[in-house]
Amino acid sequence: MKDLFYYLIFPGFLFTGALGIFASWFDRKITARVQWRKGPPLLQPLYDLIKLLGKELILPANSSLWTFLVFPIVGLAASALASSIIWLAFLFPEKGFVGDVFVVIYLMGLPAISLIVASFASANPLASQGASREIKLLLSYELPFILAALVVLIKAQSIKLGGLIFYQAVNGLGIGSFSGAIAFIVALLCSQAKLGLVPFDMAEAETEIMAGAYIEFSGPLLAVFRLTKFMMLVAAPLFLVGLFLGNVAAGPGAFLLLILKYLAVVLLTVLIRNTNPRLRIDQAMKFFWGPVTLLAAVAVTLALFGK
Repeated sequence: MKDLFYYLIFPGFLFTGALGIFASWFDRKITARVQWRKGPPLLQPLYDLIKLLGKELILPANSSLWTFLVFPIVGLAASALASSIIWLAFLFPEKGFVGDVFVVIYLMGLPAISLIVASFASANPLASQGASREIKLLLSYELPFILAALVVLIKAQSIKLGGLIFYQAVNGLGIGSFSGAIAFIVALLCSQAKLGLVPFDMAEAETEIMAGAYIEFSGPLLAVFRLTKFMMLVAAPLFLVGLFLGNVAAGPGAFLLLILKYLAVVLLTVLIRNTNPRLRIDQAMKFFWGPVTLLAAVAVTLALFGK
């Protein structure tokens, strides 16, 4: 019963969804300020979500129906589960399970895979174009992202997220070393792509392929994808906090500090989004397979030598 509460209420689905809605508002508000606009009210992302839930669900005539309907829910469930595991590692570092770091990395990859499969199932050529771009992007950023996480695992000699947080409480933050700082930059850039934000939003690219992978989704299904993005905006930055900025102190003050660290990473993500143009998919692939992977390899090498 307790596990069900953790994964459905706090810190799972409901809490992550609520925080994701707030993070989306924070993103839009900062974006508005950068552009010298006022920005939306606090509950605007929630209003948008409710509005989508009330819209008609239109099913493409030639789609693979069950695949089209089921895979968006798979992505939503994966993002909620990933966030729950990360939150529980912060709240109860002594618990968790060995290898939960790799499970979280796997779960955070599932929303992109679910979007790819559901988009191809729609049988729309523009959706297939967007899905094709998403595949290439996924194959580009996953390797440097895993290498960046490996830096912290090497230093802490642990593959348990709670163990990484404990290690940082004793030995200092993961970002405090040369290898950790480089790995954080790599992980932040990969996280930007994982979230599908500018400059790595080429799978959606409204001005080029009319929302691309999302073009055939409407009403409740589009709301599911929107909520998945909200939850990933919680899970991905929070995972970076766990790897590089973790804290263990108990009490409400520690939780507030954790939220502030999380918001700081979200702020960096928003600023990157608002100060860069969209890349072409070939440019993104060269970027991740070239300098980003090289930086990640350098960070791993430095970590092996204790730097």
